[in-house]
Amino acid sequence: MAPFLLPLLLLLAPPLPMPLARSHDYHDALAKSILFFEGQRSGKLPADQRAEWRGDSALSDGSEVGVDLTGGYYDAGDNVKFGFPMAFTTTMLAWSVIEFGDCMPADELRNAAAAIRWATDYLLKTVSQPGIVFVQVGNPISDHNCWERPEDMDTARTVYYVSADRPGSEVAGETAAALAAASMVFRQTDPAYSRKLLKKAMTVFEFADTHKGAYSDDPGLKAGVCPFYCDFDGYQATWNYSQDELLWGAAWLRRASRNDSFLNYIQNNGKTLGADDNINEFGWDNKHAGLNVLISKEFMEGQVLSLESYKEFADSFMCTLMPESSSSHIQYTPGGLIYKPGGSNMQHVTSISFLLLAYAKYLAKSSQTVNCGSIQVAPSSLRLQAKKQIDYVLGDNPMNMSYMVGYGDRFPQRVHHRGSSLPSIASHPRFIACKDGTDYYRSPNPNLNPHVGAVVGGPADDDVYEDDRADFRKSEPTTYINAPLVGALAYFVANPNADLVLR
Repeated sequence: MAPFLLPLLLLLAPPLPMPLARSHDYHDALAKSILFFEGQRSGKLPADQRAEWRGDSALSDGSEVGVDLTGGYYDAGDNVKFGFPMAFTTTMLAWSVIEFGDCMPADELRNAAAAIRWATDYLLKTVSQPGIVFVQVGNPISDHNCWERPEDMDTARTVYYVSADRPGSEVAGETAAALAAASMVFRQTDPAYSRKLLKKAMTVFEFADTHKGAYSDDPGLKAGVCPFYCDFDGYQATWNYSQDELLWGAAWLRRASRNDSFLNYIQNNGKTLGADDNINEFGWDNKHAGLNVLISKEFMEGQVLSLESYKEFADSFMCTLMPESSSSHIQYTPGGLIYKPGGSNMQHVTSISFLLLAYAKYLAKSSQTVNCGSIQVAPSSLRLQAKKQIDYVLGDNPMNMSYMVGYGDRFPQRVHHRGSSLPSIASHPRFIACKDGTDYYRSPNPNLNPHVGAVVGGPADDDVYEDDRADFRKSEPTTYINAPLVGALAYFVANPNADLVLR
């Protein structure tokens, strides 16, 4: 599990030129990026499971509190189910399908919907009890002390939850966003399920808004969720935690339901909840840039003038990514990769690439541009920037390697992932205890089970990647790296040569 990354906006010069571009098979990359989620599944696996090196795991999750909490996803290379990043992963998978599902081949659209449903089925279990949201299963300290397969897992499956007395607006708000966004995915194919998701999203959002607070403020919860997935960006004081997730949840409920009450919530609470904080970040921990892009859609397409500031903030964020803009720029590596220090950098690359493409779509539909002061930036420029980032991930980089396992001729072999590095249950049915997997962790050999589709944390700020299993900041994959990548790859499946020349 990658540690918490403290976001930082660095003011540096525009990126150096990218290496010579090559042609990429975006369809293949898309298929593999979705397949990755099957390797992260927890619970009883279905008959059509394609990642055959995995087996059933954590079948008693929730038993200590008398609730079925089986299913869902392990967040990364460990065996803990962290609710906050899982909900964000679900939101981004759903947003990927909402914006770019029409770009996906039919079989991959079905696979993407299945990946979303595996998450939402679990999230519905976490909100099945009145006044409670179950936010995590598994003791991360004991889990991280072992190197063992999820199928053998014998560490404590501690259940953590938030309630009126121990609030967690950040995780509850993100769960509401996930369920609302997913409801849109299933609106045509399974209307009853869609309605169920939306109804529960409204209930969870009301809980998050009524009982404001951060789960990291509770000593018992903090011991389990920190320092891994605490929301350090949303708040400065106790009540202030998770303000961005509350707006984020309201924005998705507005889009999914078209209910004016959520528009009113955004209009009436935006300033109080930090909408004016122009923070150029987007990820599991900070929703500001994504929130601005999402809400600006309604301003651009519906001319809701009270939302104009969201477009201004979205423009400001995009300008930091444009070399031709005079704005201060985020950091790039010499090879042209967006870079934020702290580890698991590809989460920023994929999430920002998705925002570039989604915002370009909104701009193009409303015949607008990005206002970067002295210049106006066209949607085509945003798409080109996104393409450079995605192509870097797929191999157009100084290392001449793909950072997606199984894509291309050269890709990471020693991924920081327990199930991938240890023998599969099929090949080694005997139990492998907590410390008995240490030799596999330390081994210089490639992982025994290639985790196809996994995108690792990526190279350092000098574009160098050592392919070292122990260096989890670079070599660990996460669900929230892949989730926005699904949408970006889908766009390029349908538009492989999009905007190669600025216009």
